[in-house]
Amino acid sequence: MSQFDNISVVKKSNVFFDGKCVSHSVLFADGTRKTVGVILPSTLTFNVGVPEIMEITSGTCRVKIATSPSSRPMRQAASFRYPPTAAS
Repeated sequence: MSQFDNISVVKKSNVFFDGKCVSHSVLFADGTRKTVGVILPSTLTFNVGVPEIMEITSGTCRVKIATSPSSRPMRQAASFRYPPTAAS
C-alpha cells in the first residue's frame, strides 16, 4: 500500500529520543489508528505496551527484537512485529 485514503491526521507530533524518532497518528473511519513517522540514524530501544507492526518504507536499518539473540538487516518493503515490553 503506497497511500492511506479517507483518513484524519493528528497535527500534534509524537517526538521520542530527543527528536530522533518523530511520528503522527493517523485515524481511519473504522476507528483503526496507525502512526507514520521517521527514525533518524541512531541506536534506539523501543518500549511498547501493545504489539506493533513496523514497516520500513524507505532506507535500511538493523533491528534487534528483545526476544532474539541478534540483530538482522531490514530494508524497504520489510516489516516486523514488535511485541509489548514489560518496561512500558
